[in-house]
Amino acid sequence: DKAINGPIGIIADASCIIAVVAGTVGPIGFLGLQVSYGLDNLFGIADGLGTQIIVIGALVALYTASAISGVNRGIKILSQFNIILGFALLGFILVAGPTLFIIEGFFGGLGTYVSNFVPMALYRGDSGWLGWWTVFFWGWFLGYGPLMAMFISRVSRGRSARGIILMVAIAAPLVTNFWFTIVGGSGIAFELANPGSVSAAFEGFNLPAALLAITNQLPAGFVVSVLFLILTTVFVATTGDSMTYVLSVAMSNDDHPATPVRVFWGVAMGLMAVILISIGSGGISKLQSFIVVTAVPVSVVLLPSLWDAFRIVRKLHVEQSAAVLQPVASGERD
Repeated sequence: DKAINGPIGIIADASCIIAVVAGTVGPIGFLGLQVSYGLDNLFGIADGLGTQIIVIGALVALYTASAISGVNRGIKILSQFNIILGFALLGFILVAGPTLFIIEGFFGGLGTYVSNFVPMALYRGDSGWLGWWTVFFWGWFLGYGPLMAMFISRVSRGRSARGIILMVAIAAPLVTNFWFTIVGGSGIAFELANPGSVSAAFEGFNLPAALLAITNQLPAGFVVSVLFLILTTVFVATTGDSMTYVLSVAMSNDDHPATPVRVFWGVAMGLMAVILISIGSGGISKLQSFIVVTAVPVSVVLLPSLWDAFRIVRKLHVEQSAAVLQPVASGERD
């Protein structure tokens, strides 16, 4: 109690809040750039700062409204829509795209991933983009750790510890890997069949162009490309609303934080994203560095939960087992 409510707790809370804000502003800014490029490519709407600001403004309005309505309404509805649209696109690409190549790539990649998990997890890369991006994503994911744990706990009330671990640590990564394999595998297959069809668009590290180069080669490419822009927007919105909610909970120490607090954090992260993209590519690079730096204190905050995890899970299992058995014993006594 002394650690939680004293200076240590304050420093830990501040570090986690700064890290998750940095980690959430990144996707908001990236989405503004991606959707603006997509609107230009698909509809001829000028790709400029004005369009990017409008896209971010619409995104902020969407995820802030979702966060205001709460976990069981807006956040749940957005997440369900996200899952339905994601699986629909996943199934379409799997059937209409290079199906055999995707399946072989998934199982081959998964086997390599499992057999080389430890060396790959500890490998940074010596130079170029691999070394930098390994550190960048390491910091990005660590920064989300504490507040994402709060969110998972909030939406997992009433579920067993076993169910939470299976869904969060096993099922979710497998689905994510399959998703990346379908989209990325399709791009690799198209590039091998027609060299330059994807790599030419990707030149200069143009990620939005690379995605559209893949989707445009599928049947009904225009429709699929539009749906991908919608899906990407909702993906970022679900991140924005969940992080807005947990930031508000952390700042107000209340499971039902006041609406003005939720609005403040939602709008503040959107404004930070606008400022960064208005600076240009240098602003995004600084944001990436900021994400990595803020992850360092968060990594220290996470350490106790790592070495105490087994004891906590065992305690939860005992408590849940007792809760299940108690009505049975009571009935036998009656």
